[in-house]
Amino acid sequence: MQETSYTKFTLWLMAIRPKTLPAAVGPVAVGSAVAYADGRFLLLPALGCLLGAMFLQIGVNLANDYFDFKNNIDSDERVGPVRVTQSGLISPVMVKQGMVLSLVLAGLIFIYLSIVGGVPIAVVGVTSILAALAYSGGPYPLASHGLGELFVFIFFGLVAVGGTYYIQAKELTPVVLLSAVPPGLLITAIMVINNLRDIDTDRKAGKNTLAVMLGRYRTIVEYKVLIVISYFIPVVMLVTGVAGAFILLPMSTLPLAWSLSIKVECDLGSNLNELLASTARLSLVYCLLFSFGLAYRF
Repeated sequence: MQETSYTKFTLWLMAIRPKTLPAAVGPVAVGSAVAYADGRFLLLPALGCLLGAMFLQIGVNLANDYFDFKNNIDSDERVGPVRVTQSGLISPVMVKQGMVLSLVLAGLIFIYLSIVGGVPIAVVGVTSILAALAYSGGPYPLASHGLGELFVFIFFGLVAVGGTYYIQAKELTPVVLLSAVPPGLLITAIMVINNLRDIDTDRKAGKNTLAVMLGRYRTIVEYKVLIVISYFIPVVMLVTGVAGAFILLPMSTLPLAWSLSIKVECDLGSNLNELLASTARLSLVYCLLFSFGLAYRF
């Protein structure tokens, strides 16, 4: 690949991986929907949560690109999307600067959110930025020790949804915590596909993701379990009276979820790139429909 084949804008788009940004949008939509239903929705803090989540996601992507190169994890055998650092398309110094800029911007937004939400949100902001760095960097990279999926569920599910609601409502409720589960699980499923695709190259590089530890078959089972539980939660909310019939809107995406659950058994290597993108789309559409059902759940 020659650097002259790409504009700088295209190169940085490749680096920030915009297809992963649904992971930032969905949880904020869900948390804001619960706040709306409870009569506590605040537009500017909600937009702040969205921007903060997106800058964090970009920061994580750039950190992953930079630290995987630095730790000799990425190689020419990689079957995932092009990594700009490993491919020499953008210098490591520039990628690192982009990572720092993204996290600084996220930090500035968290300062505003902390003014609105108080000390708990300040703690969430600091923890989230540190976790973004610890995911693939530092002395004990979470992703290299089988903790990537847990990290994603906690920060893109419980923290993102709960934090978005707390900033607006100044409290947490059982409903918002339960509502955080499907986004967390579906975004974790994106990570599962990413690690399933890279299982062979990660094993060679000594990156012990959960997929490497579990093996291909159990990782596929993990993916399916995450999907199934995600669709179980709206039913629980309806049966228990927490929400009305609109909460079942995400069920309209079941055909897509079913097809992805079949494809995960058949696709290998680079074919999993499309499955990853499809899972990201599923998570976004599910979260938007789920948000509508939560906003009008009574």
